[in-house]
Amino acid sequence: QVQLVESGGGLVQPGGSLRLSCAASGSIFSRYFMAWHRQAPGKQRELVAGITTGGITNYADSVKGRFTITRDNAKNTVYLQMNSLKPEDTAVYYCYADSGHSEVWGQGTLVTVSS
Repeated sequence: QVQLVESGGGLVQPGGSLRLSCAASGSIFSRYFMAWHRQAPGKQRELVAGITTGGITNYADSVKGRFTITRDNAKNTVYLQMNSLKPEDTAVYYCYADSGHSEVWGQGTLVTVSS
């Protein structure tokens, strides 16, 4: 089973950018569907973006055109490039992996968008 470690969160001003990384270890990364979810204070966790083993992506409507998910199978890493950040993007962002047989979550990384 894969293990996931996120990094790249932090404080950024509205309109700024951040790139989140999720490093995977312990299994065959290329066989996993990967995704980023987020959970804002007082709200349910929601899917932000996903990428299949073949590189097909999908996005929540709220982040389309601003966020980009990519994966580098050689580095066992999935990324979330976040541009034009808004205060409502403030949340803990979680990396997620699904092999079709098991699901794994990372520990989360906090993104705060504030002036």
